[in-house]
Amino acid sequence: MRNFMVRALGVALMVTPPVMAAPPAFIAAAVADAGRPAEDKARDELRKPAEMLAFAGIRRGMKIGELLPGGGYFTRLFAAAAGPHGKVYAYIPGEGPGRGVDRFAPVAAALPAVIVVRGAEFAAPETLDLVWTSQNYHDLHLRGANAGHVNVAVFAALKPGGVYIVADHRARPGSGTEDTDALHRIDQAAVIAEVQAAGFVLAGESMALRRDDDDHMKKPSEIHDRSDQFVLKFVKPRK
Repeated sequence: MRNFMVRALGVALMVTPPVMAAPPAFIAAAVADAGRPAEDKARDELRKPAEMLAFAGIRRGMKIGELLPGGGYFTRLFAAAAGPHGKVYAYIPGEGPGRGVDRFAPVAAALPAVIVVRGAEFAAPETLDLVWTSQNYHDLHLRGANAGHVNVAVFAALKPGGVYIVADHRARPGSGTEDTDALHRIDQAAVIAEVQAAGFVLAGESMALRRDDDDHMKKPSEIHDRSDQFVLKFVKPRK
């Protein structure tokens, strides 16, 4: 009887999903911030911002670089979570006006901690603790962009021990970069190989945005935030 109970307990432990630890209070407060747009909050259930920021190791006072910030969904969260002594450097490639700059301008204007960075290569005026890009890494293979150059620039911008978070829409296993244009997806294995080539070490993966019902053959714009996404944490070695 005792052996049966031990075996039953072992099975229960194997099939019970891990309990997600509560995020730090300052991250929970950033997500609950009344100043966030209603359309951002409406996306929280699927984008899981508290889990994402906790996985990245966001801390108060952090210096954060964000590649291709889009409409500022995560930018607002970073600014609130990092607090009054933190900074968020939002990188939008190129110079002069453009759709990306126009879309992001109201976000930067409303948040004193956010500084827009422009130019041909990613850079920041000070050493960063964290660089983040979500749902955009595949774009580094489009329109003349060079993912390898960007990863090297990110490596240079980070302090030793700094973190690089890459989250994107998962493509078919083994597809490499074939689907970056037509489907706006990229194979996780291709991303790992490219980022490691710049000197980073893969330190972890979050399953928060893993979705088994995605067949990887639809554009994310067709299913909104319900795409299967990988969330990878890379670290710059300390020596």
